[in-house]
Amino acid sequence: MISKTRTHQAALATENPEFYLTDKDHHPEGSTMLGFWLYLMSDCLIFATLFAVYGVLGRNYAAGPSPADLFDLPLVAVNTAMLLFSSITYGFAMLWMARGAKLQTLSWLAVTGVFGAIFLALELYEFSHLIHAGAGPQRSAFLSSFFTLVGTHGLHVTFGIVWLITLMVQVSKYGLTQENQRRLMCLSMFWHFLDVVWIGVFSFVYLMGVLG
Repeated sequence: MISKTRTHQAALATENPEFYLTDKDHHPEGSTMLGFWLYLMSDCLIFATLFAVYGVLGRNYAAGPSPADLFDLPLVAVNTAMLLFSSITYGFAMLWMARGAKLQTLSWLAVTGVFGAIFLALELYEFSHLIHAGAGPQRSAFLSSFFTLVGTHGLHVTFGIVWLITLMVQVSKYGLTQENQRRLMCLSMFWHFLDVVWIGVFSFVYLMGVLG
């Protein structure tokens, strides 16, 4: 009986091999989204810890420069606008994805990636300027906590851009399949999450640091 069952399964696999591949590789959408929400919650804890550390150490200058001496608020405002624009353009990509328009989706994803790259370039420029001015992370507890918080966010944006490029390649090759749409939705949540975190960084670190 067991031998007959195995023979029957082998025959089905030979006739329709894609059935077994699809069934094996399929992940329920609900479990994927739940797992990603759990990941975002863990990221929330990481950033909450970094914000708390900055709140404790942010005024320990060690007789060194303060935020008002270092931060270029107009430059940071432009940088913030780049990330906000990238969030808007990703929203446009999701709208076109819902319509099944592959080319428009890829176009808006590309625009999102450009805005994200500009954000990273301006952040690296700021870090380079601070370090050359003698305000590196080792200068004071304030600067150590600043570089850790802002740098961690920058690493997340870098990872998001790599993820974005990977999905663009997959969509270009395989189209807007159900799996690719689910992956784009996960990246959308991640990207908007980074946007919200940066608004907190801009308000709590830069704005309060210069005006306070």
